[in-house]
Amino acid sequence: MKNRIFSLLLLPFVLMMSCKSGTKTSETTNDSTSFKGQTLNILCWEGYADPLFTKGFEQKYGVIVKGTYFGSSDELVSKLQGGGDASYDILSPSSDVASYLVDAGLVQSIDISKISEWGNLSPQLKNLKDVVREGKSYGMPFCWGPDYLVYNADKVTTAPDSWSIFWDPKYKGKVSLWDDISNIYLVGQLMGWDKTDQSVLYNMNEDQLKQAKQKLIEGKSNIRKYWATAGELNDMFKNGEVYMAVGWPLTPAALNAQGMNIKAVIPKEGATGWIDRLMITKATPNKELAMLWLNYISKPENMALVAQVTNYNVANHNAGAKMDSILRKVLSDNSDYYLQTLNFWQYVKDRKRYNEVWNEVKSAQ
Repeated sequence: MKNRIFSLLLLPFVLMMSCKSGTKTSETTNDSTSFKGQTLNILCWEGYADPLFTKGFEQKYGVIVKGTYFGSSDELVSKLQGGGDASYDILSPSSDVASYLVDAGLVQSIDISKISEWGNLSPQLKNLKDVVREGKSYGMPFCWGPDYLVYNADKVTTAPDSWSIFWDPKYKGKVSLWDDISNIYLVGQLMGWDKTDQSVLYNMNEDQLKQAKQKLIEGKSNIRKYWATAGELNDMFKNGEVYMAVGWPLTPAALNAQGMNIKAVIPKEGATGWIDRLMITKATPNKELAMLWLNYISKPENMALVAQVTNYNVANHNAGAKMDSILRKVLSDNSDYYLQTLNFWQYVKDRKRYNEVWNEVKSAQ
């Protein structure tokens, strides 16, 4: 699945007036000891339940935050279907499946009045209509970022400027793609199909899907492996198995902290991007605690910690002031550029067909 913004706004006038009249958010009205011993189960992308930012919540309420990671949007949906949603309280779906979760009745609306920082979350994100039904929001914007071309600058000494480098015979066996249908989007961008209509990538006709499949099959000799998790991709870079890959900002951040020289670029054809939200499952037994988590993690100091772990852009504009100057420059200072440049994932109506094509690519000899 898996650099993931900000807009300077005051809290809405109505919220300010309610606070003056004595109305408090759930974080202040709830007795912090009433949740002691409970477990908050989060089904999320890798890095979204890191101790750096969950520890404070655990200590405040005497609870345990347990993260279960998924590696793709399809894996997320699979885990929820058939009653699996009762095992989790919070989800972090991306924009390609978030609306499906709403329409499938797997998540419930959230009470934005209980999120004290709602007014400071990026309007570009919270005003998206894909998770709004009848005026109710079913998700809080959390993180977002690009699907980068990530490369080892010690091995690829000239910065790549095109996705076509993945097909260069010079790098036979040294490329890794994510095991996901998003590679079909990548080929669509390489072909320039989204130049006039970004939605084309997510609504390809049968001829386009056949062309994308053929292009991906043509590049298979260069593929070392299709990675399933960010951790697996990191290991391949560390072991020298691959020199370049489709990856998220988490990979350069993690590997460069270990002394590697990993860089990432948006090629000239452009790149896709993802917007991750936090949603509360329909069957959660811990709705009140889940709302407290949304309120807690939306705060700028906590979102800054999320950015520190993941190197992803976060939804609260004020988080930038809580970051060190290097991280702030990488994320906050470039957020407008990324928002204007990236083709953000959209709902894929015929996702089954996309998965069939991707499986045909993987099984091709």
